[in-house]
Order: sequence, then structure tokens, then C-alpha cells
Amino acid sequence: MSVVNHVGKNVKMGKNVKIWHYAYVGDNVEIGDDVMIGSLAHVDRDVKIGSGTRIQGLVYIPPLTVIGRNVFVGPAAVFTNDPYPPSNRMIGVTVEDEAVIGARSVILAGVTVGRRSVVAMGSVVVRDVPPETVVAGVPARIMYSREEYDRKRSAWESGGSARPHP
Repeated sequence: MSVVNHVGKNVKMGKNVKIWHYAYVGDNVEIGDDVMIGSLAHVDRDVKIGSGTRIQGLVYIPPLTVIGRNVFVGPAAVFTNDPYPPSNRMIGVTVEDEAVIGARSVILAGVTVGRRSVVAMGSVVVRDVPPETVVAGVPARIMYSREEYDRKRSAWESGGSARPHP
């Protein structure tokens, strides 16, 4: 059985890009080096993805979205680009370098997720996320700093019992 992916016209791909099974990459997309796009992901037209970024399966990234370098986008996250659907005017989402977007999060059109910020799984982000912060909930609100998140993650990885939730 062959694996079917769609890669559109005028796609600029860096070195060592991996696109998994049944993924869609639209026209005029720019993808940096060492990017991974998971199975069943949909990266629509006119999207920019920075080097070192990992996009997990079932993610939807609409037109006009800009994703920075070394970003992690968890499974089934959805970005939007129309604040008043269906309208004739679109605006993308911006995700700055080293941000983390948790599984099944929804990011509303026009939102900027700041550098090194974290969006907890299942969150609905309706306003900009400041750099170096962790947000969670519906709607998402600031929970704590990225520094605290990194401490919790380190404790978890070294066998501690810290809960992985905000």
C-alpha cells in the first residue's frame, strides 16, 4: 500500500523535512530545516513554519499562519483564521519561537502565542499569550511562568511525582 501525501505548488522545503502519512501541505508554504509534520495533519496555503518545529498528527493550520522555530504543536490542535466565519477577510495565528501548543488546543484567529510560552492541552486561546508564560483553560488564562513549567518538567523527567498539569 502506498502512502499518499499532498504537497502543493511553490512549496519551499528545507533540509531533513519529514512529512508523515496522509498529510496535506498547501500551495506557497515555507518549511524550514528539520521540521516534522505528523500523519493526517493539514497545513493550508501561505503558511510559514520555522526550522526545528514538530507538528503532530491531526493538526489543522489555516492559511496565513506563521510558526516560529523549535515550536511543538501537539496532536489535534486547531488554529483558526476567520474570527467571524464565514467572512471574506482572514487573519492567521502567530506562534513565536520555542512555544509549546498542547494537544487539542484551539487558537483563535489573530492571536499571537509569545516566545517560549506554553498552551496547556485542551485550552481555548482567545487573546494573545505573553512570552514565557503558561496558559490553560477555556478560555485560557495565565497559570504560571515558563520557568516554573521547566522546573516541573525537569522534576517529572527525573522520576518525580509532579503532576504534569498546570
